[in-house]
Amino acid sequence: MQKRRMRKTIVYHGFIWLLGFIMIYPILWTIASSLKPESEIFRNAASLIPSEWMWENFTKGWEGFGNLSFSTFFINSTFVTTIVVIGTLFSSTLVAFGFARIQFRFRTILFVCMIVTLMLPQQVTLIPQYILFHNLGWVNTYLPLIVPSFIGGIPFFIFLMIQFIRGIPRELDEAAYMDGASTFQIFWRIILPLTTPALATVAIFSFYWTWDDFMTPLVYLNDTELYTVALGLQMFSDPSSLSAWGPMFAMSVASIVPQLLVFLFFQKYLVEGITAGSVKG
Repeated sequence: MQKRRMRKTIVYHGFIWLLGFIMIYPILWTIASSLKPESEIFRNAASLIPSEWMWENFTKGWEGFGNLSFSTFFINSTFVTTIVVIGTLFSSTLVAFGFARIQFRFRTILFVCMIVTLMLPQQVTLIPQYILFHNLGWVNTYLPLIVPSFIGGIPFFIFLMIQFIRGIPRELDEAAYMDGASTFQIFWRIILPLTTPALATVAIFSFYWTWDDFMTPLVYLNDTELYTVALGLQMFSDPSSLSAWGPMFAMSVASIVPQLLVFLFFQKYLVEGITAGSVKG
């Protein structure tokens, strides 16, 4: 019996290790390709060990294009992502508090409309949004990327915050009302501090999605100086001539580092936010 249990344990852990390797293989391949000579990247694609370590790929990639260093794209992405995360936290939390705690007219209808927007692909609203921002004169600026996060955010984040706030006992609100607190004071001093795990989850996912976003900057940004990291990476690819695959993979690895650091430092809050409300008692 003990040998049989041991065999099951070995098979189980072996399967988990194999599955984990398959999932992480694309990242390992990207890292290995960033250190390979360009002639070897696709000729010996299966190998994860470079025949020659080309650290120059990182230097060439960081030098960028002409007078435009790749650090410019990092600065642009950091600015846009930071503002979007702040706007998303602000608007999503306020809207969620209104749906979860305040009784108002057409509340159910508006909530249903918000849920319906979860099913709308981005491509459906892309053209109307572009026409709107073009008429406002916002094209080729960061405003189309930033402003939407301050006027409602993403419905998924609102729904996540609603579910979390609903798990907070209403007795806290009632006690605060009896002490003379206003609705905003209840939100700011009671609800907001208790939603820290959910806020961290929203911040992490908002950071990931904004940092990786390619479509929105591609549609609204025209000047190369305004490009984010996602657009900067595609500049290494030139269909009419040779593509700089080595520097492109090197900068791809560099672009992963901020996301990895955010995950490592905030994974505790991420797990708490996702599992919030799943356990009772």
